[in-house]
Amino acid sequence: MTRRPLRSLLLALVAVLLPLVATTAPIAPAAAADGSTRASARGSAVPTAALTEVTNFGSNPSNLRMYVYVPESVTPKPAVVVAVHWCTGSGPDMYNGTEYDTLADRYGFIVLYPSVTRSSKCFDVSSPQALRRGGGSDPVGVKSMIDWVTRTYDADTSRVFATGISSGAMMTNVLLGDYPDVFAAGAAFSGVPFGCFATGDGSEWNSACSGGTITRTAKEWGDLARGAYPGYTGPRPRMQIWHGTEDDVLRYPNFGEQIKQWTNVQGVSQTPTGTDTPQPGWTRTRYGGTGDRAPVEAISLQGVGHNLYAQGMASRVLTFFGLDGSGPAPQPQPGACRVTTSVNAWNTGLTASVTLTNTGTTTVNGWKLGFTLPAGQTVTGGWGATYAPSSGPVTATNVSYNGTIAPGASVSFGYQASHAGNSAAPAGFTLNGTACASG
Repeated sequence: MTRRPLRSLLLALVAVLLPLVATTAPIAPAAAADGSTRASARGSAVPTAALTEVTNFGSNPSNLRMYVYVPESVTPKPAVVVAVHWCTGSGPDMYNGTEYDTLADRYGFIVLYPSVTRSSKCFDVSSPQALRRGGGSDPVGVKSMIDWVTRTYDADTSRVFATGISSGAMMTNVLLGDYPDVFAAGAAFSGVPFGCFATGDGSEWNSACSGGTITRTAKEWGDLARGAYPGYTGPRPRMQIWHGTEDDVLRYPNFGEQIKQWTNVQGVSQTPTGTDTPQPGWTRTRYGGTGDRAPVEAISLQGVGHNLYAQGMASRVLTFFGLDGSGPAPQPQPGACRVTTSVNAWNTGLTASVTLTNTGTTTVNGWKLGFTLPAGQTVTGGWGATYAPSSGPVTATNVSYNGTIAPGASVSFGYQASHAGNSAAPAGFTLNGTACASG
């Protein structure tokens, strides 16, 4: 057998390897005009710490563009936040105008930024296709984006959230109605209820809804949202609602109509379980629970117009979503509770001592005790807890040294209050949203 010269062998090897290298070498994502990078969606991860446009991500009947931000420190089975822009905006505008990317760097979740390509740059929240599950238009494209992230990053399907501003807030309402099985919660800044913007003539704008003149009962609003996915009986996403009292684009009555809708969808009372003032001029009401993850939370901003979003609000959204890693979740916890009170009153004042006992079998880590003060009473001070607001439905929140209550254990705290003749003890106790026995 003759030996081939070494040079011939090397040339033959190169001829075989070159085509193979050409088909397997990585291709750097191309830079886009908006400053993002661009990648084709073939199930491969995108560059980290950069806004990247993904193409070919799935069914996309309205030709949305998909942008995604993946932090360098993305967590295993990450949560997904869908951040939806306003009319005339874009995904990159939402990326640049909010701080969800920097919060993703801190907490390890992935952010999706859907982007409209139609001339108005408004999301479709009015067509019959948009207002039913799988009907077509923008919601289907957004769902495809979520599916792409879930496949590519093994994302946690129980932690998918939506938030948006103006048109994006309206789309947040629509997404939660169309896909209640996909989203765990939403946060809408200056929006309208699901179905409020519906039109039958192809128009994108509904003046009656934007003007705040469409009012319905809570059940009627709830039926609209439920009707997007007939037959669905599973859990419904929680909702956080933000609105300025001086909104001249999507008028303030839409704030109350959204509260009606989502309390009905959640099956909770329209009477707040807690009211407080997180910042001057803000009134926050919670429904169906008193914790940071109540079924419905609504924040009204006195004297503020349509463009209410400001830096710092995204952090409050993450707290509501439960993505901020700021400590134990103030959700209703397994077990039961009992509250005893004693009151020492005089002419115009009183002191009340409260003992909260964990009668369940699971340790309580972080507590918020809701109760209602009798009419005419106002908290003027306290110990062992912080109190807000000072009258009516009050929430007492643990301080740093007494937040843990083991099964069978108790914590005691109290407050001083003024009164106008009624010095009775408070009533209607709830621990992290769960009713407590009294006495």
